[in-house]
Amino acid sequence: MPSVELSHGTVHYRDAGTGPPVVLLHGYLMAASLWDPVAERLAGEFRVVVPELPFGAHPAPLNPGADLTAAGLGRLTADFLAALGLTGVTLVGNDSGAAVAQVVAARHAERLGGLVLATGDAFGNFPPALFRPLIAAARTGTLTPLIATLKSRPARSLPNAYGWLTHGDLPHDLIDGWVGAYFADQGVRRDLRRLTAALGDDDFMHQIAAELASFTRPALLAWAADDKFFPVEHARRLAAILPEARVELIADSRTWVMLDQPDRTARLIAGLAREAAARQAGAGQAGAGQAG
Repeated sequence: MPSVELSHGTVHYRDAGTGPPVVLLHGYLMAASLWDPVAERLAGEFRVVVPELPFGAHPAPLNPGADLTAAGLGRLTADFLAALGLTGVTLVGNDSGAAVAQVVAARHAERLGGLVLATGDAFGNFPPALFRPLIAAARTGTLTPLIATLKSRPARSLPNAYGWLTHGDLPHDLIDGWVGAYFADQGVRRDLRRLTAALGDDDFMHQIAAELASFTRPALLAWAADDKFFPVEHARRLAAILPEARVELIADSRTWVMLDQPDRTARLIAGLAREAAARQAGAGQAGAGQAG
């Protein structure tokens, strides 16, 4: 797996296909592998890049002093795009990755051509209420015992684990890998503890949502119709803030839209990415015409 050195530390990523860039962001205690069904569908037309965010299943720890607040994760992602030289990016976020994508769109949009929030955290729902005990656990040094319960397949199937994220069977092979990565490296455990302890800043996420009014590129709220954690009303509120946004519901899906409805999810992302690429090309032609 390729990697890039950032001020935060080493970030690994998956990279497939050629064409306009699409960058996919995953959620908490998940990894880039979650996006594989959609990445495979997009790679015939787009360059699909999936970074391993420091959400606890990343291959290598970041620097000990790395900023792992929501603001810091937005900066990390922006630096990642810059390090790879990506421009006109369609940035896609799911679950916790949707919160990170909002920070990038609100404060570091220079390299973005479009935004897709494919169901996830927003406003005062980062994280959702059922997962807020993790914050206290991180602050009191008891996060690892909680995550150890996820080694058990019955435990990980509970609503306050992975159980409500999909209509289908849980991808246990993937989850085994994610939990294994957490326990394989003390630095990775440190990263997740610090990141989790910094969650719950509702004022910051409300401010980020307000700042999305400045994001004037194409945006799509591709929202799971049956989600248990992320209400459709949040998608509609975000669409009302973003100047060029629309809402599309993904039927028969919960949070993991890439697993429950990979074809529909890939089509929606591809449509927005084509719109963003056309907009970028038009702007380039207009600039060339003015220069001439």
